[in-house]
Amino acid sequence: MSKSIRPALILALVALLILATSLAAIGEPLKLGIFTDLHAHDANSPLDDFEMVGWETRLSACIGSMNAWPADLMIQLGDLVNGQFVLGADFIEAERIPGILQEVEDVYARFDGPRYYVLGNHDVESLTKEEFRAGIGVDELTYAFDEGGFHFVVLDAQFRLDGSDRGDDFWYMQGFIPPELAEWLREDLASSSVPTIVFVHQRLDAWRLEEPEIANQEEIRKILEADGDVAAVFQGHDHWGDYTEINGIHYVTFAALIGRISEDKPDTWAYVTLDAEARTIQINGAGEQADYLLEF
Repeated sequence: MSKSIRPALILALVALLILATSLAAIGEPLKLGIFTDLHAHDANSPLDDFEMVGWETRLSACIGSMNAWPADLMIQLGDLVNGQFVLGADFIEAERIPGILQEVEDVYARFDGPRYYVLGNHDVESLTKEEFRAGIGVDELTYAFDEGGFHFVVLDAQFRLDGSDRGDDFWYMQGFIPPELAEWLREDLASSSVPTIVFVHQRLDAWRLEEPEIANQEEIRKILEADGDVAAVFQGHDHWGDYTEINGIHYVTFAALIGRISEDKPDTWAYVTLDAEARTIQINGAGEQADYLLEF
């Protein structure tokens, strides 16, 4: 074998090894643990029938189950904590909310793998975004990452209609994706050609209180549809959970981990298996979470 051929053969073998490793990684289904709407607090809401003070027991059970499965990564879909305003109860001091958030983060950190966060409306009722980020130790609330042959996009929808950040807002429901964030989304989706999952708190497929849950949801859905690679949108906010399919995209609303005063509500979360090779999304629910087998 000539000296000129030997380096070329070595390079070819290295390239084949890298390709084989990449294909093997894609071929392995990705196990994703999901919970949403914990609403950690030190007071309950009798008018909403929300039992929030027992959050640690429920979250600990969720983390324990995900470690035992085991999940490759976890994400929570918003409303990790509640603001100081609670229907039917006295206000607590807003200064106590950062401490509650830190306690929640300490429990979430028991998961043996990467963990991700979606910002919810209740998260910034008594906190600024800066305070929330500091409490969970992240730099960004809108971001993207790749894992297991999938592209994942996390969207922050907590903006006012003028594009300014929500924060210390006392109480509100509707989300909004400002123009610069919509453009970022369009460019990020264009940069990837693998199946994509989008995470957001308020729903992109529903109205509530006679208004769309995200004010410009039709615009955002068109961006997702135009890309052609978005398989599903995973959402929270509506505690009972739901599912719709719009123009080939699955919209899954996950049921809440929050407790209920009037009854012994089962602990609720989801075991999600994503298979890029089979092009399937398998959702196995615990508690009130429904099961789904979705194809894309």
